[in-house]
Amino acid sequence: MDLTLSREEQDLREAARRFARKEIAPVTERMDREDHFPRDVFARLGAQGFLGLTLPEKYGGLGLSYIAQALVLEEIARVSPALALSVGAHSNLFADNVARNADDDQRAAFLPAAAAGEAVGALALTEPDAGSDAVSIRMRAERDGNHYRLNGTKQFITNGPVADMMLVYAKTAPDKGSRGISAFLVRRDTPGFSVTKSLDKMGMRGSPTGELAFQDVRVPRDQLVGKENDGVRIMMSGLNVERAVLTAIPVGIIAECLDRSVAYARQREQFGQKIGRFQLVQAKLAEMYSDLEASRWLMYAALETVRADHRNLRASAAALTFASEASTRAALDAIQIHGGYGYMRDLPLERLARDAKLLEIGAGTSEIRRLIVARELLGREFVE
Repeated sequence: MDLTLSREEQDLREAARRFARKEIAPVTERMDREDHFPRDVFARLGAQGFLGLTLPEKYGGLGLSYIAQALVLEEIARVSPALALSVGAHSNLFADNVARNADDDQRAAFLPAAAAGEAVGALALTEPDAGSDAVSIRMRAERDGNHYRLNGTKQFITNGPVADMMLVYAKTAPDKGSRGISAFLVRRDTPGFSVTKSLDKMGMRGSPTGELAFQDVRVPRDQLVGKENDGVRIMMSGLNVERAVLTAIPVGIIAECLDRSVAYARQREQFGQKIGRFQLVQAKLAEMYSDLEASRWLMYAALETVRADHRNLRASAAALTFASEASTRAALDAIQIHGGYGYMRDLPLERLARDAKLLEIGAGTSEIRRLIVARELLGREFVE
């Protein structure tokens, strides 16, 4: 597998880096302090083409690879993992899902605004009693003439409080279990939809997370994505791609922690010498570097795997599990290296540590992702 970045990919990464440092960095403190979503910055991301990287050009996208999408998320995450999470939920969980699974009319209706950053997208899957066990959702969608009527609640939805359009999963045939799930495109202004609560989180502040209510929400039949009761296929392939692409966020966190720690170890003096001369500090830097390289290679391998086969689950599950846990270690080690300064909010390290923890929970917890890897290794007879 050749993982050398093309000139186009290198240029894209550099452009994303410049944008993140110039446009995103100035708003990160407000995002974290006020849980503020910078919609103006989000719109500028769209204007620069960063929100439609994998979308077809006919719908306003750039038609690039998942690697390109991951490169941009990594650079955003180095400055703001929270904004990277919202961008990932919009551009991958929503828009890329629609591009892969919707029909031409649906793509034309929803993707141009998503690519341009004129509308915010979200994926509405998780419910109060259905988290890692996603197929146990209870939201109902019942046929009502040329419409479906949706009733239920969604919980922990990234971008939910600000989303203009959503890909929503509901049970159309509850008696069929996982084979009775369907996917729908729903606009925010549809009567019966409401945001019942914006959730106050430990980290990833500025990436809005909410509880959504659907009370007799009538969705036209032509906003059913794919076939009725075929939603689990869309769901699982989407989760698989999501894990691979979102691995870029912990990779970005590790990279930022490493760079800051190396710079600090070179200039900070204690006991008459630079702390970079202390072997225990050197060990932390070496481990951080090893975790970064391992995470990046696992991510690239997962991205290549899902490009070739969306049904291969273990590569993306392993990549996100390893990188997310490594990012938490890296952030805590970076704080330790910086000592008292690292614990202060003057530096972003404590924010990176709070942000990193969510990555061990979202897109299936680390425990669930380990089960996915193990079951694919052991074979089908161990799945049930």
